[in-house]
Amino acid sequence: MSEWEISGAMLIELRKGMTLHPGTFNAVIAPGKVMVSALNSNTDLQRFLFLYVSGNYSQLLSSISRSSKNFEVRRAFTAHQLFTILKEVSHTVVLLEHDPTLFDGAENMLPQIAGMLKEVGRESLVILYTPSLDRSFSVLMRQADHIIEITPADNGSGTTLYRSSRSSRHSGVIPYAQQTLEVS
Repeated sequence: MSEWEISGAMLIELRKGMTLHPGTFNAVIAPGKVMVSALNSNTDLQRFLFLYVSGNYSQLLSSISRSSKNFEVRRAFTAHQLFTILKEVSHTVVLLEHDPTLFDGAENMLPQIAGMLKEVGRESLVILYTPSLDRSFSVLMRQADHIIEITPADNGSGTTLYRSSRSSRHSGVIPYAQQTLEVS
C-alpha cells in the first residue's frame, strides 16, 4: 500500500524522508535529475490534475513522463502571463519551473506572483523549482512554506552524491544534512 493510499492525500517524495504535501507552497532548489526522478517515480501523479508551468525555456519537460491525460502544460512568456495562469489554477499539483527571464523589466511583479503562489498553495501542492538560485527566485521563495535545497556532495571518491540541506529558523539544533527552512 502506497503512502498516498494510507493518508488519502497527494504526496511527492523528493528524496527518502523528504516529502511534499498538498496545501503547501514549496521552493525547491535541486539538480534537474532529482526533480525528474521524483516526478517519474511517482505513479500516483497520474491520478491527479497536474499543471506544469514553464517560461521561455524548460530544462525538465522533455524528461518528464507524461502518459496521463491529467498532465497539462502551460507556458508563460511574461510575468503578466504567469500571474494570469496562476489566477486560473484548479489543479491538485502545480509545478512551476522558474525562468528568471520572465521578470526582465517586470521585477515589480515578483511580490504579486509570490503572493499568488502562496494563495494557490493553500488548496494545491505548489512546487517552485529551480536548479540554481538567482535574485528573482530568492524574492519568490520568501512566501514559501518550505524551502528545500538539495546540493551535490562529493563523497571523496570522485562520485557525486546528493545531500539535502533543510534548516529551521525555529530550531536551535540542526542535524547535518537534515535541515529545514520554514517561512511563516
